[in-house]
Amino acid sequence: MSLNRAEVARTADELAANLERSGLTREALAAALGFTASRLDATLRVKRSSDPVDVWQLRDTLEQAVRVAGADPVPFTVLTEASRQSARQWFALRTPPPIG
Repeated sequence: MSLNRAEVARTADELAANLERSGLTREALAAALGFTASRLDATLRVKRSSDPVDVWQLRDTLEQAVRVAGADPVPFTVLTEASRQSARQWFALRTPPPIG
């Protein structure tokens, strides 16, 4: 599953918006995921070098963190539940770590 430039930009914007809504710092998020700061940065930006499994795990972790914070997550327009089914055919998706 590869994303075009517009989809990468939208996904990066949605991840950033959900990070803000979550109230988590980048440091706390990286620690929860077991990511280095550079790995988190690449994943938040959905860079070509980022692992698609990391992007899905970040998406799910942020969605969970936003809900724990008592807010509604910004909806994902590319990383939808329908596209998750396709992603599972290509990748071994990971469960997000518990937040809160």
